[in-house]
Amino acid sequence: MSTAAPLSGYLRSDTIVLPRREDLPDDNELLRDMVLELLNGKITDRQELAQMQHKLDQALRRLYGPRTERVNPDQPLLFEDASPETPTPATQDETSAEDETPAESSRSRRRKARPHGRRRLPENLPRRPLHHELTQAERVCSCGHMREDIGTEPPREQLDWKPASYFVWQHFVHKYLCPHCAKQAVAAAKTTEPTMATSAETTTTATSAETTTAAPAAASSAETTTAAPAAPEASATSDTALSMLPEAALAVASILASESSADVPGVLGPPIISAPMPAMPIEKGLPGPGLLAQVIVSKYTDHLPLYRQENITARQGVFLPRSTTCDWMAASAQLLQPLYDLMVARVLLSRWLHTDDTPVRNLGQQPDDQATARFWAYLGDRDHPYNVLDFTLTRKRDGPQQFLKDYRGYLHADAFSGYDALYLPAPHDGVASIHEVACNAHARRKFYEARNSDVLRAHEALAYYRQLYALERSATANGFDDAARLQMRQELSVPILTKFHAWLEERRQQVLPKSPMAEALGYALNQWPALCRYTEQGFLKIDNNLAEREMKRIATGRKNWLFVGSAAGGRTAAVLFSFTFTCQRLMLNPWLYLQDVLARLPTTPASGLVELLPDVWKAAHPDADMTAARGAKRAAPSEWDPAKLTGMED
Repeated sequence: MSTAAPLSGYLRSDTIVLPRREDLPDDNELLRDMVLELLNGKITDRQELAQMQHKLDQALRRLYGPRTERVNPDQPLLFEDASPETPTPATQDETSAEDETPAESSRSRRRKARPHGRRRLPENLPRRPLHHELTQAERVCSCGHMREDIGTEPPREQLDWKPASYFVWQHFVHKYLCPHCAKQAVAAAKTTEPTMATSAETTTTATSAETTTAAPAAASSAETTTAAPAAPEASATSDTALSMLPEAALAVASILASESSADVPGVLGPPIISAPMPAMPIEKGLPGPGLLAQVIVSKYTDHLPLYRQENITARQGVFLPRSTTCDWMAASAQLLQPLYDLMVARVLLSRWLHTDDTPVRNLGQQPDDQATARFWAYLGDRDHPYNVLDFTLTRKRDGPQQFLKDYRGYLHADAFSGYDALYLPAPHDGVASIHEVACNAHARRKFYEARNSDVLRAHEALAYYRQLYALERSATANGFDDAARLQMRQELSVPILTKFHAWLEERRQQVLPKSPMAEALGYALNQWPALCRYTEQGFLKIDNNLAEREMKRIATGRKNWLFVGSAAGGRTAAVLFSFTFTCQRLMLNPWLYLQDVLARLPTTPASGLVELLPDVWKAAHPDADMTAARGAKRAAPSEWDPAKLTGMED
């Protein structure tokens, strides 16, 4: 029985009028249906209101709230049956826990901050002494005597900077003359076959008179040399005289020798040769490798768009229009393409990969293309430490499928449906070549976002994740190797995940289907096998945050350069991003690397490209290693020891 008609006049009109008692029907069954309808509508309105409030909270948080996803460390773990053999983030040594006060215990759970204070300046920086002395008048003491210089205080170092300076390479190509071959060439021009003499006659007519007038002795000497061997003294005299020939005559001799040296006895090569010019990154182009490297690093590492670099260089009196530097970037990417292809081939040999994508605006889209293109990042394992990027015009699954068609291993990725086809079993043997490793950070984020609508259940889920992440942080802090980390996960992480899965199944039956908590529970259960796969291998990660952080570099740059101009520009950016991102991963000075590689690539054969890979190049150039300057340290691998997991941080 429908009750929409009697209710619409009172509850759904623009002007709400409360019904009077006499307006209600007398039928009890109808009244019951009306009450049920009102209750169902109330529940639906509350659900919609909760969803809208949840979306509004998320929007306000993205605009004005903190970026981190931390929760209060003093929040109870909400586990009544926490077993003593399963360590929790609050676990500490029994002896130290008795002696610590609550305030000290809270401070010990916090992460240790990096040491503050001024760091020592690098020793490789040039030192320029500045001596501060008193004048002769200031040295006079009040007693009338002159003060004497007895030394200096320990030097106080001050770091300073001056604007980078441009300079111009002037390439002077030296020419070299062989007097003997030139002499033979001049003689050959007069005594060779009639056909050759006829062909050379028209070329040498204009200069024959000047040559005869300026150096008759040299011409006579050349004829004598052709007829019979000359004495050493005469030869020396002839060489000296020949060196005095006008430049035009020598040029003619060089041309003749180069054309007929194979047929004239005694003439082995051209009399005049030039020193070879080194190969340039851009043939006959203006920029040197150092300038190209600077423009690449400024845009793809420091996020300076080309129009800003144009203004920066103009302040130093050098005008580099953005259209020109854009062409330079395309030429640099084309030069680096073979090395990029080698990096891609090496990355596909990894046992595990991290991947993620991010949108970018494409101004040069075709009628059938979308205005939003995609950058895809693929991070290799520790044996293939390269971060390569791919560019596609859409977010279709064709991009990762084409890139990963030959890959075999584990793939860390989010729950994007475009990856699903990669995990399907092969038709010939029924075994999947790529194993999905889902991101627990994504699953955790769902519960974190639902904490305002369902506080108790959200914090229960976050407490489970706190335990799992505490184990991973403790293993990293203690330097566990892959075998030790795998053993720890099997003994400690798997039992926690088993309890967590039972909790998810139970809570799924208790929440409203369209609530934020139901969405979080459904996401975790749908991805559960992939979320637990990191416990199968010690080298896998619990989440995909490595790729997430890599995408932040593009997001930061995208706020500055805003878009790519075309598909070709996107592919150029993908190649150059691959090298700058890899340098940042390896703590390698990107300018030093690119400057050397761009200078060597034009003359490097395909077999020598391995020496130019970032990790190989870094091993050969320790001065470009930025690890010491950044203060990065890595603990040495150690074996599994449960005792090391006591006192884990939150």
